[in-house]
Amino acid sequence: MENKITEFLLQVDHPEINQKFITKKNIKLLDIKENEINLSIELNFPYKSQTNLYEKIVKDGIEKITNLKTNIKWSTKILTRQVQKSVNSIKGIKNIVAIASGKGGVGKSSTAANLALALSYEGANVGILDADIYGPSQPKMLGISKKPNSKDGKSMEPIIAHDIQAMSIGFLVDQETPMVWRGPMVTSTLEQLLKETNWTDLDYLIIDLPPGTGDIQLTLAQKIPVTGSIIVTTPQDIALLDARRGLKMFEKVNIPILGIVENMSTHICSKCGHEEFIFGKDGAAKICQDYNAELLGSLPLDIKIREHLDAGIPSIINNPESEISLIYRSIARKTALKIANLAEDHSSKFPNIVIQQS
Repeated sequence: MENKITEFLLQVDHPEINQKFITKKNIKLLDIKENEINLSIELNFPYKSQTNLYEKIVKDGIEKITNLKTNIKWSTKILTRQVQKSVNSIKGIKNIVAIASGKGGVGKSSTAANLALALSYEGANVGILDADIYGPSQPKMLGISKKPNSKDGKSMEPIIAHDIQAMSIGFLVDQETPMVWRGPMVTSTLEQLLKETNWTDLDYLIIDLPPGTGDIQLTLAQKIPVTGSIIVTTPQDIALLDARRGLKMFEKVNIPILGIVENMSTHICSKCGHEEFIFGKDGAAKICQDYNAELLGSLPLDIKIREHLDAGIPSIINNPESEISLIYRSIARKTALKIANLAEDHSSKFPNIVIQQS
């Protein structure tokens, strides 16, 4: 009977993505008694809002096989995943997710903000780093107007907003001050913001990258331990061309592509309900097919997304049960599951070996 139950668990499909989500390592206890079964499952991604759904899927399946009452204890343990070789991990951060776009104006920053908040909503400890040095937008989107504190004069404390930790160059300069900096200064600032911020026990750090494939993206690949990347695009042909460049860039630097998010996929008239594909149709789906990538979600062109961000209260916070928020939450869960299925990082378990010459 134990083998039957284990075999069933390993074949359970995730309800939102074409992927199994329980492994042998996730099964922490399987105790079969005469009248009942006690099961303990520890998943490696946040799923707070889906606990009842997972419970029903697993419980109904086991009870159908065994005709025994099944009690399930669920828990979460998010692990650190492998990153690029020769890049050291950063204290206080388990996984870094880069949010990128080939061009500006496709909703990358709004996706980064709502994705960070959605992961937090599902039960993870989350931070967001605004790496768009030339045009930082997270302070406005998260409703933050104060400057970060420093306890020792050497490092900064992240600002807490909506239960996530945040850092941005926008916290340190006047919002109307232009950042007239050359590439080396920009990349140096990014490293400082990342490594001199006292991040605390983050399961995920979301990095909102500037658009394009320039100096900052290269620095990210060479010096920062990135777990995976998400490409944001619209269905428009020009945006899709740039999205393909972004995909190829991350492939070249060996950073896993977790998936693609399509913004402005459709517009529904608030007056008459007519649906119109203003920027084209199924563009992101075509890229996913060409690159064997996952379409994490598609968001409509909705005035509420803009209104919520302008007010500093993103959609996830304004109404976590709205249609828009449900899409963001689904994207967050899919992203976390994709990360959970990457190889685990064991580097911290090995001692540093120093060779000294006599």
